[in-house]
Amino acid sequence: MEYVSRVPRPPLDGLIDDLYHLAGASPYARLMLPPMPAALLIVNLGAPFRIRGGTDIEAAEYADGCVVSVPTRAFEFGYPPRTRSVGVHFKPWGLAPFLPMPAAELCDRPVAVEQVWGRAAVTELRDRLAAADGPQEMLTLLERELLRRLGETDGLRLVGRTSSVIAARSGAVPIGELSAAAGVSSTHLAQRFKGLVGVTPKRLARTYRFAATVFAIDPTAPVDWGELAADAGYFDQAHFGHEFRAFTGLTPTRYVEVRRRFLREHPGHVLDSWPLPAD
Repeated sequence: MEYVSRVPRPPLDGLIDDLYHLAGASPYARLMLPPMPAALLIVNLGAPFRIRGGTDIEAAEYADGCVVSVPTRAFEFGYPPRTRSVGVHFKPWGLAPFLPMPAAELCDRPVAVEQVWGRAAVTELRDRLAAADGPQEMLTLLERELLRRLGETDGLRLVGRTSSVIAARSGAVPIGELSAAAGVSSTHLAQRFKGLVGVTPKRLARTYRFAATVFAIDPTAPVDWGELAADAGYFDQAHFGHEFRAFTGLTPTRYVEVRRRFLREHPGHVLDSWPLPAD
């Protein structure tokens, strides 16, 4: 599988972590993606893929692509034998300027990209991407499309600054401290976050803390779960385990088992840092 990515130019770099091109055979037919403090846009150029947002939701098929706001639980991606797409990993607040609806309407509810940009525009963009001369030209075309659509968004600076503080402290920050520093009420801050990020500041902080904790796990070595939980600021190991299951549906030890399976079966794979086999 080939993965090519790069950071876009200003001002998009303040909204986007990276643009990427993904092509080839998935290591597994189904991959589980634990929640990350990021939003996602996929423009699909291959066979349709499927997404299931939680065990209680039926999988939906996406032919042209999809948009996912900051999730609160794991998603399951079902891939065709070979896949090809370009996409955007947005910072938590970065998707908002490109949405015609509040981000809260997308929370754990992926929508087809045509519902965001319209069928005609998406068809034209997919045609241009398919005709591009290689991944880098495709990313340039996608970057131009994003620049063309970029506009002013009320409250974005407030939410971006506050989210950056949450990120810098890996979620370990009192929400009251954030609203005081921003000079707004906690209610106002929560409303802005719901509209532009899709979740409250408290929920985003939980996601940042969870993500930082997971990245601190070395699946190739024994894990001291008590020490890991304490370092991440969880009240105790039981609280940590509860959060882990709420985000992934897995216990921490089961997560490491599945991660080790990925590393064992596909060593050095481009996707080995976050997705997990779900089949």
